[in-house]
Amino acid sequence: MPAWSRRAEGRCKSVSAAINIHSMHQVRKAALEPLRFLTFNIQVGIKTSGYGEYLTKGWKHVLPHVDRTDNLRRIADLVAEYDVVALQEIDGGSIRSGFVNQVEYLADRAQFPYWYTQLNRDLGPFAQHGNGLLSRIRPIEMEDHKLPGTIPGRGAIVVRLPWADEQVLLVLLHLSLGDRSRQQQLEYVRGLIINEPCVVVMGDMNSHLSELLFNSPLADTGLMPAERVDPTYPSWRPSLALDHVLVSPGINIREYEVLDCRLSDHRPIAVTLDLTGEKRRSQ
Repeated sequence: MPAWSRRAEGRCKSVSAAINIHSMHQVRKAALEPLRFLTFNIQVGIKTSGYGEYLTKGWKHVLPHVDRTDNLRRIADLVAEYDVVALQEIDGGSIRSGFVNQVEYLADRAQFPYWYTQLNRDLGPFAQHGNGLLSRIRPIEMEDHKLPGTIPGRGAIVVRLPWADEQVLLVLLHLSLGDRSRQQQLEYVRGLIINEPCVVVMGDMNSHLSELLFNSPLADTGLMPAERVDPTYPSWRPSLALDHVLVSPGINIREYEVLDCRLSDHRPIAVTLDLTGEKRRSQ
């Protein structure tokens, strides 16, 4: 078992055997540069156009509706352009989603050969809340981590992917709203990545970038954002940058864009990454 797995022992499980493979879909057998990544909090497929809809349309978080199905189709069309997609606030198959595993649905419609559903809050038939991974690249290893916090229910999917002659450790996560729990979770993430040379951390971090870089356990990890960071929340009038993509010094963010997309209450972030010249010369 590699060192990064041992550090998480007791809080994680290996899920390599649970990776779903659809042989009829196109597969990228080896990760070639550049790679296109997307992170998106899909709010269980609910489109929100204003703060008032959290109240007037809050029932959609409990009951199924045809609008959700239509919205998921649009989300599938959006994510189909990318190599690796991190999803937050998915439903793994309950009443509110019409018993549809939303990650599986998106993987099938957008033709991703590898996908994983992480269940973090199991409310039986009423809600199956968690994170998701879609990938066109076959993972070398993958683990399901339950993050610490005052209120259980947050998690991270940790994936090791081949990338040219390197491997990248990808951490896909959704952090808590509370600062105390979020700091505990970031300390846990730090333990996963601290000795890794090639890292991407991405997801809904519910935190301002300055806090992550200068006032959190990630401050000494060397992780860096894009040169320009734009707000992602709320989707109808973005004013807060709560979703982020952070990379280690050996990775270059060639392209960064917060997509003008109103299919959730968050907007997705799309990035194109490659290895820097310094990283290649060290190989």
